[in-house]
Amino acid sequence: MSARLLLLRRLLFPLRFQVGRAAPWRAVSTGWSPVGAAFNVKQQRRLDVFGKNTGLFGVPELSSPEGFQIVEDNALRNTESLVERVCSSPPSAETVRLFDQLSNELCKVADLADFVKVAHPDSSYREAAEEACRNIGTMVEKLNTNTDLCQSLRCLLGNQQVMDSLDPETRRVAELFLIDFEISGIHLDEEKRKKAVNLNVVISDLSSEFLLGANLPNRIDKQALPEHIHSQFPWDGRYIQVGGLHADSPDDLVREAAYKIFLYPNANQLECLEELLASRNSLAQLVGYPTFAHRALLGTMAKTPETVQTFLQKLSDKLHDRTLKDFEMMAGMKMKLNPVSGNLMPWDHPYYSGVLRAERYNIEPSLYSPFFSLGACMEGLSSLFHQLLGISLFCEQPEKGEVWCEDVRKLAVVHEEEGLLGYIYCDFFHRAEKPPQDCHFTIRGGRLKENGEYQLPVVVLMLNFPEYSKKSPTLLTPGMMENLFHEMGHAMHSMLGRTRYQHVTGTRCATDFAEVPSILMEYFSSDYRVVNQFARHYQTGQTLSKPMVSRLCESKKVGAASDMQLQVFYAMLDQTFHGVHPLKGSTTDILKETQETFYGLPYVPQTAWHLRFSHLAGYGAKYYSYLMSRAVASMVWKQCFMKNPFDRAMGERYRREMLAHGGGKEPLLMVQGMLQKCPSVDDLVDALVSDLDPDFETFLMDSE
Repeated sequence: MSARLLLLRRLLFPLRFQVGRAAPWRAVSTGWSPVGAAFNVKQQRRLDVFGKNTGLFGVPELSSPEGFQIVEDNALRNTESLVERVCSSPPSAETVRLFDQLSNELCKVADLADFVKVAHPDSSYREAAEEACRNIGTMVEKLNTNTDLCQSLRCLLGNQQVMDSLDPETRRVAELFLIDFEISGIHLDEEKRKKAVNLNVVISDLSSEFLLGANLPNRIDKQALPEHIHSQFPWDGRYIQVGGLHADSPDDLVREAAYKIFLYPNANQLECLEELLASRNSLAQLVGYPTFAHRALLGTMAKTPETVQTFLQKLSDKLHDRTLKDFEMMAGMKMKLNPVSGNLMPWDHPYYSGVLRAERYNIEPSLYSPFFSLGACMEGLSSLFHQLLGISLFCEQPEKGEVWCEDVRKLAVVHEEEGLLGYIYCDFFHRAEKPPQDCHFTIRGGRLKENGEYQLPVVVLMLNFPEYSKKSPTLLTPGMMENLFHEMGHAMHSMLGRTRYQHVTGTRCATDFAEVPSILMEYFSSDYRVVNQFARHYQTGQTLSKPMVSRLCESKKVGAASDMQLQVFYAMLDQTFHGVHPLKGSTTDILKETQETFYGLPYVPQTAWHLRFSHLAGYGAKYYSYLMSRAVASMVWKQCFMKNPFDRAMGERYRREMLAHGGGKEPLLMVQGMLQKCPSVDDLVDALVSDLDPDFETFLMDSE
């Protein structure tokens, strides 16, 4: 074949990927599975000149930023038609289906745009997505105060004969839609309903502004800092830029300077937070709730702010002595390393707890990373899911224009009997302007379509791993590996939430339940029997030894009480901001009082940590969810999986009782179905505290 014909053939039939290609660093064959091999080499794409641009996520209109206007217009037009159908239909199961179809029309644009606006490398795409989010959000608020629409739902809920004929999921979805109306002020007069809509728009804008401000660096004149630490910070001309806490720096002065500069109060950010809290409180009281926390906690496991307060207070009481002991050990280590450095301060906590872990257990990340290549970890996840749930992960080739960055991978999630369950797009590698947080995004929720087919869920997992190098594949630290397992827990929740309605699919459930599947995956990632199946050296194939895994697991318990106490402080601050009206003093005064009561390390004057607390935007009144979800996950692990992490029968029960329902079932009922009991607040507290106790079997094993 001539060179010209060969070139033409390659252009017409391009090889979009070359995965599994031998790499120069591979000294021996490690026998990777296809998914492991695919993630252990850099993707190679060939130029696809003649291929058609399918658009982001296969949406043809999104082959350009202007396409967002088209999909938005289509969604709004379809929305109007569906509203007319709902309002003209007699009460029946069809009413709920039409409501869900209405929700689907808006969510399929809003969810996709919500991801694109933060993750796409092209600013024109981000701006177009931002505008679409805003417009769709405004429409949602208008629909939530549409009295005709609400009346159709009330006619259904008020017809006992029809309600008795509905299955439990359909009844719950109908009730959830009514709650959306009620918390938006549907019962108010027209003027107040308009005010509620406007307040929601204001809250959305202020949340975005607060998030942006929470991550902006502060700067200071170089002359204000000792010259010998200038090199530890980026600087421009006469100003040093401080964009974080430098918590891992071994230099006490660097950590102190970063803490005081980065957390120095910003007047604009303070005003933004105060307006956000005031607007949320105004909205809550306008629609009939004492505080924003009462409104936010509807439908959660906790249900009320009072339950959250009790949970946090009891946990704090149980942690008190353990936390003091942690701080004493850290203070002793600080004195040992720097005898003239003074008392233990907030900037010391993360650093000295890390020093104590390293000294006691020798857990230098570089010792572990060669065993945690990205491919090995993905292979381990696929193997675990196959054994527990009959699921496998397969790499697929994205079409031209389907992904937003060259290194994004597309995974098909396939069940051994049910077939294709959905798709996971893996945006795993660090790039400029990419948000630093590890996140799970729902792009399209699953639902039973009108033609009887199932709308397959689509999600994105966004992490920030280092890219491949010429010397090695991407190697993960133990913390990165745990984060990967955590986010994949969210993805499996989305894949297996086979609900009839997308309004309650997968992670569309109570916030304090949504984190349970992801945190449960952290327990699997810390179990030697699981880790032993995939952790092997990327060059030699040697497996990670049991003592190394045990040391890593036990090291997490060093300083764990004080770490948990810090989370209690954060959660209690969030509850106070959203659950007390009027606030007793300034937000900074409340920060100081809450820190001294629920943390133990002193407040530093002229700092405002709460202005960097980005979770106040997305998790208003719900930050406690991490702790409560961890408590439930701990109970599920110990009762159901600790004896055998590969128990297929228990895996199927986990899917049946917890994953399959999404938000279509009361969260506590799902927990009760899994644990065969409904846990009390004391049960939840005891589960968290028991996780802090040493594993004596580990000590015995290591001493042999």
